Amino acid sequence: MPPSRPSGRTPDALRAVTLDVGFAKHAEGSCLVKFGDTHVLCTATVEDSVPPFLKNSGKGWVTAEYGMLPRSTHTRTQREAAKGGQSGRTQEIQRLIGRALRAVTELNGFGEVQIRLDCDVLQADGGTRTASVTGSYVALFQAFNRMKRMGVIGKIPLRENVAAVSCGLYKGVAVLDLDYAEDSNAQADANFVLTASGKIVEVQGTAEHHPFEDSEFDALMALGKKGVAELIALQNAAIAKITS
Repeated sequence: MPPSRPSGRTPDALRAVTLDVGFAKHAEGSCLVKFGDTHVLCTATVEDSVPPFLKNSGKGWVTAEYGMLPRSTHTRTQREAAKGGQSGRTQEIQRLIGRALRAVTELNGFGEVQIRLDCDVLQADGGTRTASVTGSYVALFQAFNRMKRMGVIGKIPLRENVAAVSCGLYKGVAVLDLDYAEDSNAQADANFVLTASGKIVEVQGTAEHHPFEDSEFDALMALGKKGVAELIALQNAAIAKITS
């Protein structure tokens, strides 16, 4: 028998996941994503400009910003603006989100326009970066869908879905979608950013106590693929609400 997870879930079970598309009234695209007690508001803003290196290229850009509200955690975290700048963790996560979305976007398919994805963590219980990637895809799709309905673009320039999930070794067993109680006690943890066709965008993996074996990584990867497939099905169900 595998050891009991703090949440009572089986090793291959996601937390309860919801994707509330169109949550923010004023944004061109938005999604309130919940992975259990991790809640992230992802919004997409369409801007009529691109970074200087893309001017006169005919290509657009997708970028991301990430932040945690002060009371998204057990104790108040000081706002990064008050500290004078973003932490290395924040910069690393928002770059990950941007890379993930650009990997599935036809950048020459929507003109010289930048879409900025803002991922604001309302409540954190592990997996904020994976929730941000998953919710941002839905927000980005909605923004493109709005541009299409306005006649700005002829088709939605997304090649396929992208989503992300965490996996880890908890008490020696590979488990899917770590919450904070597991993440803080895991022997190893990894984040898998994968596309609908199973292609790898990014894998981040770390051993916490001792190096792990190839077979253990393979078990984590198998769980990651299973979890991402389930998340993509939820993305498509959310998107169907705005396209039907």
